[in-house]
Amino acid sequence: MLLREHPLFMYRGMVNWPPFWRWIGGGNDKRPRGEVGTLRRVEKSKVLPANRCFLYIDYEDASYIGCLLCSDHVFCSQIVRILQANLNKTIAEIGSLDISHLL
Repeated sequence: MLLREHPLFMYRGMVNWPPFWRWIGGGNDKRPRGEVGTLRRVEKSKVLPANRCFLYIDYEDASYIGCLLCSDHVFCSQIVRILQANLNKTIAEIGSLDISHLL
């Protein structure tokens, strides 16, 4: 199963991969959508419930943040480790990772 298709990326009935990207600096806000940009950093939320993480990307000379909400906090921890192992890859490449072992 591809990361982008994993059912635990559903939160309250809504799919949240890829995240909605918010501009945080640099260049102009291009209002990117979808699997764009290059992953630069991942942080798991320190606020309970710990079922979300924050992705920081660079896209066309600007920086953005997105939030992934997971249905399960254990799955969220696993995804954070996978994302951290794939820094500096494109979001499209990351979405194509096979994470069948997490089922």
